Amino acid sequence: MRTYPRNSPQAAARIVALALLADGNLCQSELDRLHALDAHARLGLASADLLSVVHGVCEDLLATSDMYWGGSCRVDEATLAALLGEVTDPALRATVLTLCSEVVHSDTHLSEGESVVLHTAQRLWGLAVPEPA
Repeated sequence: MRTYPRNSPQAAARIVALALLADGNLCQSELDRLHALDAHARLGLASADLLSVVHGVCEDLLATSDMYWGGSCRVDEATLAALLGEVTDPALRATVLTLCSEVVHSDTHLSEGESVVLHTAQRLWGLAVPEPA
Protein backbone atom coordinates (compact mmCIF):
# COMPACT_ATOMS: atom_id res chain seq x y z
CA MET A 1 0.00 0.00 0.00
CA ARG A 2 1.20 3.49 -0.78
CA THR A 3 1.85 5.76 2.15
CA TYR A 4 0.33 9.10 2.98
CA PRO A 5 1.28 11.64 5.64
CA ARG A 6 -0.34 11.12 9.04
CA ASN A 7 -3.75 12.84 9.30
CA SER A 8 -3.66 13.87 5.65
CA PRO A 9 -6.87 14.04 3.64
CA GLN A 10 -5.57 11.14 1.54
CA ALA A 11 -4.90 8.92 4.58
CA ALA A 12 -8.44 9.60 5.82
CA ALA A 13 -9.95 9.09 2.36
CA ARG A 14 -8.16 5.76 2.01
CA ILE A 15 -10.03 4.41 5.03
CA VAL A 16 -13.33 5.54 3.53
CA ALA A 17 -12.28 3.88 0.27
CA LEU A 18 -11.50 0.63 2.11
CA ALA A 19 -15.00 0.68 3.59
CA LEU A 20 -16.43 1.45 0.16
CA LEU A 21 -14.62 -1.52 -1.40
CA ALA A 22 -14.80 -3.95 1.52
CA ASP A 23 -17.72 -5.89 0.09
CA GLY A 24 -15.96 -6.42 -3.24
CA ASN A 25 -18.45 -4.23 -5.06
CA LEU A 26 -18.22 -0.56 -5.96
CA CYS A 27 -21.92 0.26 -5.71
CA GLN A 28 -23.49 3.33 -7.31
CA SER A 29 -25.62 3.96 -4.21
CA GLU A 30 -22.44 4.15 -2.15
CA LEU A 31 -20.84 6.61 -4.57
CA ASP A 32 -24.06 8.66 -4.60
CA ARG A 33 -24.04 8.73 -0.80
CA LEU A 34 -20.43 9.96 -0.75
CA HIS A 35 -21.42 12.73 -3.14
CA ALA A 36 -24.54 13.66 -1.13
CA LEU A 37 -22.44 13.89 2.04
CA ASP A 38 -19.84 16.11 0.34
CA ALA A 39 -17.33 13.55 1.61
CA HIS A 40 -14.51 15.04 -0.45
CA ALA A 41 -14.97 18.48 1.10
CA ARG A 42 -15.35 17.06 4.61
CA LEU A 43 -12.01 15.31 4.13
CA GLY A 44 -10.35 18.39 2.64
CA LEU A 45 -10.13 17.08 -0.93
CA ALA A 46 -11.43 18.02 -4.34
CA SER A 47 -13.97 15.55 -5.68
CA ALA A 48 -11.53 14.27 -8.29
CA ASP A 49 -8.87 13.76 -5.61
CA LEU A 50 -11.20 11.56 -3.56
CA LEU A 51 -11.87 9.43 -6.62
CA SER A 52 -8.13 9.29 -7.25
CA VAL A 53 -7.58 7.89 -3.74
CA VAL A 54 -10.32 5.29 -4.34
CA HIS A 55 -8.63 4.35 -7.62
CA GLY A 56 -5.26 4.10 -5.86
CA VAL A 57 -6.72 1.80 -3.21
CA CYS A 58 -8.12 -0.41 -5.98
CA GLU A 59 -4.69 -0.57 -7.61
CA ASP A 60 -2.96 -1.33 -4.31
CA LEU A 61 -5.43 -4.08 -3.43
CA LEU A 62 -5.18 -5.70 -6.84
CA ALA A 63 -1.37 -5.52 -6.78
CA THR A 64 -1.29 -7.61 -3.61
CA SER A 65 -3.98 -10.14 -4.56
CA ASP A 66 -4.26 -13.28 -6.62
CA MET A 67 -6.39 -11.30 -9.11
CA TYR A 68 -9.67 -12.44 -7.57
CA TRP A 69 -11.46 -9.18 -6.76
CA GLY A 70 -13.75 -10.58 -4.08
CA GLY A 71 -10.76 -11.68 -2.04
CA SER A 72 -8.55 -8.78 -2.99
CA CYS A 73 -10.72 -6.12 -1.43
CA ARG A 74 -9.81 -7.24 2.07
CA VAL A 75 -6.65 -6.31 3.90
CA ASP A 76 -5.20 -8.31 6.75
CA GLU A 77 -5.75 -7.11 10.28
CA ALA A 78 -2.21 -5.80 10.73
CA THR A 79 -2.38 -3.76 7.53
CA LEU A 80 -5.81 -2.38 8.42
CA ALA A 81 -4.53 -1.43 11.87
CA ALA A 82 -1.51 0.32 10.32
CA LEU A 83 -3.70 2.26 7.89
CA LEU A 84 -6.10 3.25 10.67
CA GLY A 85 -3.05 4.34 12.67
CA GLU A 86 -2.29 6.97 10.03
CA VAL A 87 -5.30 8.92 11.30
CA THR A 88 -4.71 10.10 14.86
CA ASP A 89 -6.67 13.36 15.01
CA PRO A 90 -9.85 12.72 17.06
CA ALA A 91 -12.07 14.99 14.95
CA LEU A 92 -10.80 13.47 11.71
CA ARG A 93 -11.35 9.98 13.10
CA ALA A 94 -14.96 10.85 13.95
CA THR A 95 -15.51 12.26 10.45
CA VAL A 96 -13.99 9.20 8.80
CA LEU A 97 -16.02 6.77 10.90
CA THR A 98 -19.23 8.70 10.16
CA LEU A 99 -18.51 8.66 6.42
CA CYS A 100 -17.67 4.95 6.52
CA SER A 101 -20.89 4.13 8.36
CA GLU A 102 -22.98 6.19 5.95
CA VAL A 103 -21.35 4.61 2.90
CA VAL A 104 -21.57 0.99 3.96
CA HIS A 105 -25.19 1.31 5.02
CA SER A 106 -26.29 3.13 1.85
CA ASP A 107 -26.99 -0.10 -0.05
CA THR A 108 -29.01 -1.49 2.92
CA HIS A 109 -26.63 -4.44 3.31
CA LEU A 110 -23.69 -4.63 5.70
CA SER A 111 -21.22 -7.23 4.45
CA GLU A 112 -18.67 -9.05 6.59
CA GLY A 113 -15.84 -7.01 5.05
CA GLU A 114 -17.62 -3.72 5.72
CA SER A 115 -18.31 -4.79 9.29
CA VAL A 116 -14.63 -5.61 9.81
CA VAL A 117 -13.54 -2.13 8.69
CA LEU A 118 -16.14 -0.39 10.89
CA HIS A 119 -15.56 -2.47 13.99
CA THR A 120 -11.78 -2.44 13.73
CA ALA A 121 -11.85 1.36 13.52
CA GLN A 122 -14.28 1.46 16.42
CA ARG A 123 -12.06 -0.76 18.55
CA LEU A 124 -8.73 0.89 17.71
CA TRP A 125 -10.02 4.43 17.84
CA GLY A 126 -12.28 3.99 20.87
CA LEU A 127 -15.28 5.49 19.07
CA ALA A 128 -18.85 4.29 18.66
CA VAL A 129 -19.95 3.55 15.12
CA PRO A 130 -22.54 6.24 14.36
CA GLU A 131 -25.93 5.22 13.06
CA PRO A 132 -26.48 6.34 9.47
CA ALA A 133 -28.70 9.39 8.97
